[in-house]
Amino acid sequence: MRRLTSKEIEAVERLGTTAEDWSKILVSEDFRPEQLQQSRLAGTVELGSGARIIRSYVANYRIGDRSLVEQVTELRCREQSHFGNYVGVATMNECEGRTVRICDTMSAQAAYMMAIYRHRPLFIERMEAMVKAVAEERADSIGTVGEESIISGARFLRDLRIGNRVTIDGASALVNGTLLDESRVGVDVKAYDFIIAEGAKAANGVTLERCFVGESCILDKGFTAAESLFFANSHCENGEAASIFAGPYTVSHHKSSLLIAGMFSFFNAGSASNQSNHLFKSGAVHQAVHPRGCKFASGAYIMAPAIEGAFTMVMGHHSRHHDTSVFPYSYLLEKEDRSFLLPAVNLTSYGTVRDIEKWPKRDRRKLKRDIINFEAQNPYTTGSMVRAVGMLHSLEEMNPDSPVYSYNRVQIRAAALQRGIKLYNRAIVAALGEMLSKGASTERYDGGGRWVDMAGQYIAKQVVERLIDRVEQGEITSLAALDNELRVFAVHYDDYAHSWAEQTYASILGHYPSTEEIQEAIEAGRNAQAKINQLTDQDRSRDCGIEMSVSYGLDSDTIEDRMKDYRNVRGLN
Repeated sequence: MRRLTSKEIEAVERLGTTAEDWSKILVSEDFRPEQLQQSRLAGTVELGSGARIIRSYVANYRIGDRSLVEQVTELRCREQSHFGNYVGVATMNECEGRTVRICDTMSAQAAYMMAIYRHRPLFIERMEAMVKAVAEERADSIGTVGEESIISGARFLRDLRIGNRVTIDGASALVNGTLLDESRVGVDVKAYDFIIAEGAKAANGVTLERCFVGESCILDKGFTAAESLFFANSHCENGEAASIFAGPYTVSHHKSSLLIAGMFSFFNAGSASNQSNHLFKSGAVHQAVHPRGCKFASGAYIMAPAIEGAFTMVMGHHSRHHDTSVFPYSYLLEKEDRSFLLPAVNLTSYGTVRDIEKWPKRDRRKLKRDIINFEAQNPYTTGSMVRAVGMLHSLEEMNPDSPVYSYNRVQIRAAALQRGIKLYNRAIVAALGEMLSKGASTERYDGGGRWVDMAGQYIAKQVVERLIDRVEQGEITSLAALDNELRVFAVHYDDYAHSWAEQTYASILGHYPSTEEIQEAIEAGRNAQAKINQLTDQDRSRDCGIEMSVSYGLDSDTIEDRMKDYRNVRGLN
């Protein structure tokens, strides 16, 4: 970089550009006066090769090679800034008890651990120190625009760190934040104290305040969010979020949807759905958790605190603070102001199959900082099903002739209980067979004990606890090192899952399984899965049956023409 010559300054001024102090304006060796037109420059400004500033005010910024700043009211770094790094986000709990300090290298797993493991205060202290170290590395009194970025038609851009190939088109106000490579910000967006990760998009009137927007997320159509974290491939439009931890693939598309004080993952919010925190006796202290695959039907309502099992469909109004976490793949329904649970019934739904199959196909990421497991058969949900069977048997044994059983403020009808046991057992056999057919059980990969779904990553809890111990003991001292340990586990996931399945199968048999018994379990698993597939195929057939063709073939005179229209529109041919 070099200063402009006197002739270049004269040429630039003839093109309408002024500077408070030309000695602080640095340009590349191949600078041409046409790169600066009708603009005002203040403080230190560095202009890379081929970069242009046109009809804009720029103060204290480095503009990377081939980037464009055009018609920007103000692009200014006002003071020493961390550019959104180390901002505290009051996720999950509005009273800040789970505040996560964000940074531009944060993974979903690191954020999950900071939010959830509050009973390990030394661990939280060490994690925040790691985030602060990243923030200090980013600290600067001069902002940055990376290479090949386009910033046009924006108003107030203050204290920003902007990566490569970023597009900012018509944003209203972006203050104290980071926009990582290939992210996009559109018309009328307002964002304060934020980080927008690689390939993410915020457009069309979105408003953000103290938020982290993860890789390839889409926030659009006037969506508003405060104190919230959004991770890989989440897509939210129109509605509102406050203090939520939105794990991968959290989806909300409707104007009437309101999500407050909760954790979500692979989640879909129906229209007029509401996860609220309305018990203010002690303040807004309550939270709810909706694990992987949960869905809210249109008009669904849950009052925190509450928790469901993974892949639960919620329909109706629920304000009794249920805990159905032990029952995955269920329906939670409302009838006469009471909550009824149908355990395991979602195992027969083709919608569950479709969801699990579509998620990896819709992964838009390039970097893939967040670790995501897409396996349908895994120790996390299978372990839940094993516990669910035990709980259902216990309920039945306590009152064998009861028509309805009560469990954690929900009702389970006797017929639903029996069907749940049958479906869970079949799914357990299928899952154990699938996991036993992969990986290899060795002492090196001990996956025994409970597993957790850590914001998209299936992982043995004992491994998480060991990592936390190592952080507390000072063995792991950076977020990068922690993420690397988690990736090592992910690489050997099949081996750990095999180990868990083998140990679980041994507890069922009462002895460690032989090679022949493992092969028998694998074959039994295939047969069980085939039976489950028959049920989900039947569900799909019902959804594609003639009764679903109502309103198709509007001007048709025959059922044949009506069905042709129906099949063509649905793509069923």
